[in-house]
Amino acid sequence: MSSPGDSGKTAQAEAWLRYFEDLGLAPFYLDRASLELPAVPVAASSVALEAASVAGKAPRAQDALPIIQPIAAAAPSLFESVERVEGDTLENIREFIGECTRCGLHKARTKIVFGAGNPRAELVFVGEGPGHDEDVQGLPFVGRSGKLLTQMIDAMGLSRDDVYIANVIKCRPPENRPPEKEEMATCSPFLVRQLAVIKPKVIVCLGNVAAQALIGTNKSISHFRGQWFDYRGSKMMATYHPAYLLRNPGAKGDVWNDLKKVMAELGLKPIKPKPRSV
Repeated sequence: MSSPGDSGKTAQAEAWLRYFEDLGLAPFYLDRASLELPAVPVAASSVALEAASVAGKAPRAQDALPIIQPIAAAAPSLFESVERVEGDTLENIREFIGECTRCGLHKARTKIVFGAGNPRAELVFVGEGPGHDEDVQGLPFVGRSGKLLTQMIDAMGLSRDDVYIANVIKCRPPENRPPEKEEMATCSPFLVRQLAVIKPKVIVCLGNVAAQALIGTNKSISHFRGQWFDYRGSKMMATYHPAYLLRNPGAKGDVWNDLKKVMAELGLKPIKPKPRSV
């Protein structure tokens, strides 16, 4: 015999299902096996894997990359219920977003900042959200932080046309404040769909918000910066946001070390600086 609490949970789940269908994220299934798997601790790293590889030994199960798994809950969360949409494309996602009014951020925005770059990129950078310059131009990372990100990409031997750049949210928060949980919950599924379409080899999360959104943790980025995770078949790493580097230039060395790991994964070599003229 069902209790009043059971009926409440059922109604809550049905409400989530209707919400996801409105976002264009159906079909999906709530009884799939991954929902029952526990989350892997964030602190795990790929060091043991690398050591095993060097020693010529097969990696043990406990040495595998941390896999970002959903945690079973009374009602489905955004990331538990997002599945790849059959035949999805970036164009379809952008068309579905339309002139979005799904959350309050639309009231003050100038332009939606969807994302830009190579739709078949092996490397995707994910930031927090648009700033003033991005809001005006409708493109990600075009302000001061964007110029620094471009320099970072150039130093990796790539150009912005080689990678894809997107944000967790598509509209600028007032006064560049961090996005609120409800805003992220509304907009994040579109990023998940973008990543599913691009299928990058590597994802680099820039800053706390992007890392916490995709990893699913409240811990500070300092706890897992530079570590590899498995995100739906892509290798994912978090590093400091370019805006943080503008305020704390001493951290550039840490970010460069992180990017060198990414380059090694992609088989890239850094661009040698040109000799200065005397």
